[in-house]
Amino acid sequence: MQNKNDSNLVQSPCMTYRYNKDMNAKNIAIVSAALFLVACSHDGNQKVKAPTRVKVETVAEGNSVERPSYVGIVEENESTAVSFTSMGVVSHVYVNEGQSVGRGQLLATMDGTQARNVYSGAQAQMAQAEDALKRYGKLHDNGSLPEVQWVEIQSKVAQARAQLAVAKKNLADCRLTAPVGGVIGRKLVGAGESAMPSQAIVTILDINTVKVKVSIPENEIGAIGANTPSSIFVEAANCRASGGKIEKSVQADALTHTYDIRISVKNPNRQLLPGMVADVTFNDDSTDASSISLPLTSVQEYANGALFVWSITADSTAHRQPVTIGRTFGNRVTISSGLTSGQHIVVEGYQKLSEGTKVIF
Repeated sequence: MQNKNDSNLVQSPCMTYRYNKDMNAKNIAIVSAALFLVACSHDGNQKVKAPTRVKVETVAEGNSVERPSYVGIVEENESTAVSFTSMGVVSHVYVNEGQSVGRGQLLATMDGTQARNVYSGAQAQMAQAEDALKRYGKLHDNGSLPEVQWVEIQSKVAQARAQLAVAKKNLADCRLTAPVGGVIGRKLVGAGESAMPSQAIVTILDINTVKVKVSIPENEIGAIGANTPSSIFVEAANCRASGGKIEKSVQADALTHTYDIRISVKNPNRQLLPGMVADVTFNDDSTDASSISLPLTSVQEYANGALFVWSITADSTAHRQPVTIGRTFGNRVTISSGLTSGQHIVVEGYQKLSEGTKVIF
């Protein structure tokens, strides 16, 4: 017999179908709600995405070209090291550093005791030789002196004359005079010190015209010629001057890859002294003063080699703007075409941009 309680466990097919239907409807509702929440969350993220912050530079003609300045060092136009030609003890130095001297002016003297003694001996030998030449000359004229002996006497006279000339020069060399005019740069030996041959006693500097030495990067040296105009300011002397002819080195520094140039500058008042620091700016007349320039780093390159910059449109979105460039000046480059006055160009933060990116600046 069937148990009475078993009837509670028996389900009809209709009841089973209704149960499954309710469960499916519930699952569908849950999935739909989840999809709706995901979609709403996605739309919400797009709406609250913050614009990219960038730094821009406004294009303006006439004031955007910044000529780079370089640090230079003032050098003498020429330096002459003056020295004695023989060894001896310096008895006196008559000049000091910074003193102006003229050509032929006495600079220093050396103890000339030995030179005077040698000169006196050479004079005595010369007198003896001349006396012999005079005495034997009469015999030679009478034909009573062999020709060989007469030639020997003449040779002794020539030797004595040469020795006297050397002794006279050595005595004169005990006085050191200025071979050129200028300013005493350094006094290297004082009174009482021994001087060796060719050892510099003082240096004489020509500073009526000075040279300003400047190191130029290798990518900019080609823009500088022998007659490129330049402006030079020396703060230590509060002096501003125009540069003259330029001497260019043809060998680059192995470490810095820079080339040394020297700019000639007139210095009639001798205000500019060797070692002073100068600020140098090149006034390249080939560049239009009204041209447009931008930082070099703001100019980007397509895969095909074309150049562009990031410009900001009226609705604050980033746009690739094709450009062509001209010459470089320090860390800036002139823009030949592609930009107009008033445009905003991204100069910092361009790494985060893509076409149409919203920006703030």
